[in-house]
Amino acid sequence: MARVKGLRWLVIGLIGLVTVINYIDRNALAVMWPAVSKDIGADKADYALLVTMFMVAYAFGQSLFGKLLDRIGTRIGFVVAIAVWSVSIGAHALVRSLGALLCLRVTLGVSEAGNWPGAVKANALWFPPQERAFAQGIFNAGAAIGAIIAAPAVAALYGAFGWRATFVLVGVLGLVWLIPWLFVYRADPDRHPWLSDAERAHIAARPAAADAPESAAPAPGMLALLRYRQSWAILLGRFFLDPVWWLFVSWLPIYLAETFGFDVKQIGMFGWVPFVGAMLGSLLGGWFSGVLIARGWSALAARKLAIAIGCAIMLPALLLAAGASTPLAAVLLIAVILFGFQVAINNIQTMPGDYFAGGAVGSLAGISGTAAVAGTLITTWLVPVMTAQGYAPIFALAAAIVPLALLAILILGRGVPRIADATLQTKQDPA
Repeated sequence: MARVKGLRWLVIGLIGLVTVINYIDRNALAVMWPAVSKDIGADKADYALLVTMFMVAYAFGQSLFGKLLDRIGTRIGFVVAIAVWSVSIGAHALVRSLGALLCLRVTLGVSEAGNWPGAVKANALWFPPQERAFAQGIFNAGAAIGAIIAAPAVAALYGAFGWRATFVLVGVLGLVWLIPWLFVYRADPDRHPWLSDAERAHIAARPAAADAPESAAPAPGMLALLRYRQSWAILLGRFFLDPVWWLFVSWLPIYLAETFGFDVKQIGMFGWVPFVGAMLGSLLGGWFSGVLIARGWSALAARKLAIAIGCAIMLPALLLAAGASTPLAAVLLIAVILFGFQVAINNIQTMPGDYFAGGAVGSLAGISGTAAVAGTLITTWLVPVMTAQGYAPIFALAAAIVPLALLAILILGRGVPRIADATLQTKQDPA
């Protein structure tokens, strides 16, 4: 049987690629909203409702797919999620009313959510602790690249074909991706026929500095996870931090249109810039904690230092962005914000695999994603109210919640869980 060298990197590369597609799909409506809203007779309040419904569905989908992936596996779990979301976004081309669009945003939200617990679970399966944050960075960079590509690409397709044909074209992308996925991801690493013995041993290796329990150890179920304060560290960290990301993913095009008078073409020219910062933060944040682990730091101590640095970058940039007077200053400051965000979130998303055995990673990733959406929904409801006279108040709110995320991680996230009747390491985290 032929062996593929570095197969784990090919797997995470495919997941990063589908994450690019995921963000093109979800951002397409925001980029084309000026045209779509005109044709179906909708306004800013309707857009807030659409975002809310998407996020509610996304919250449900995170927990649903987290558990589903632990049951049916990563390979088929991704197939289900991507097939449903690709059909959902393509069907946007058929809408004639706000009600129809609401239904499709719900199915899109549920299915797109599967990408996140799926990626975290695949990461825990395919990478040893010292490589996980960088692998997570590759995946998260896919989200940033998707956001970078979405604005100019969707604007160009809209200009050439109109918004209905554009939705069909972006929907095809995910269905095409399924072909290489099914060909490459034939099984998990313990049974994959292409994986060399050396790479399988590398994936299973546990350096002395690692804190995570052995993957063979029993893992708590979804409800049992909530008994551990380490789970709540991740849940609250994401509850407070994720709204910052979604503020710009969902509202950046509208912010540029309302604050600086941009049309669809101008949004395409400027809207991608902040996500370059996000891409760099994804890669550098994962690389940084990996370097610390290689130098003897415990996995959790390395993650927490990276999270603290990311939050320290975000906070002043958010306060400065609140007073930005030119579009160039605004998008550059938002790029710094998203750089810091990805440095932090990349390491938070890696922590389920540091705390728990493999059978619980998808579940914890899913419920933490649901917590992230719960926090995001609150900001979504507040945006129309707080931005009536400008966007400075919502930037200030975002700045206020960043320290809360960091405190949750540092205070609740100490040590590793002592799981009853499971043979786990109980080495205490020195951070």
